[in-house]
Amino acid sequence: MEDSIEVMLQEQNSKLLSRYRDNRVLAFAAGAIFSGIYGLWAMFCLPGMKVPFRLKVPFLPSTKEQTENVMKLLEGRQGRLADLGSGDGQLVFAACSAGFQCTGFEINSMLLAYFRGQAWWRGIPHTHATFVKQDFWKTDLSKYTNVVAFLTPAVMADLEVKLLKELPVDARVVVCRFPFPHWPQSCTGGSGLDQVWAYNVSKTRDTDSSLKTHP
Repeated sequence: MEDSIEVMLQEQNSKLLSRYRDNRVLAFAAGAIFSGIYGLWAMFCLPGMKVPFRLKVPFLPSTKEQTENVMKLLEGRQGRLADLGSGDGQLVFAACSAGFQCTGFEINSMLLAYFRGQAWWRGIPHTHATFVKQDFWKTDLSKYTNVVAFLTPAVMADLEVKLLKELPVDARVVVCRFPFPHWPQSCTGGSGLDQVWAYNVSKTRDTDSSLKTHP
């Protein structure tokens, strides 16, 4: 009888140990999968390490409606266009098709490789669309008369200061989803998550000069 009880206890202990080992394997596998997913997300969605934390902007893809709304606010314009944080390159491709000479700024190497491949696949020449691994915060944007940005509310005030200082007086800025906090808008298009706003630098400078003259 004692032998039978000892055998039963051994079998029970063996089952518990087996379950414990299985749980460890499952926990390890889940951790590995999570780490892999996070690694892929970080490679594609996070900007470079050299960008100050407060200016970091994760990748958020533009919708088809949002892209169409941006292009409507750029109708009748031409010349150089800068897309600040190109993401998947859709805005650049759309603007290029409309006749703009485009530059997409992106510091995420994975995204950069992706839309350079897309440009090659579509047969778009470098003279029409260029993607550069460059921090637009540290780049002089004075040669662009059209600027598109899809960033976050936390950096829009900083962007206002930079663009007002650098852009020519005839430039137009179109921002997606999150408007400038201080600039007077010229027009807007779309609604909800696809809403975009256009700002003319000339109007903004006139307003800024008026405020400084009449505090």
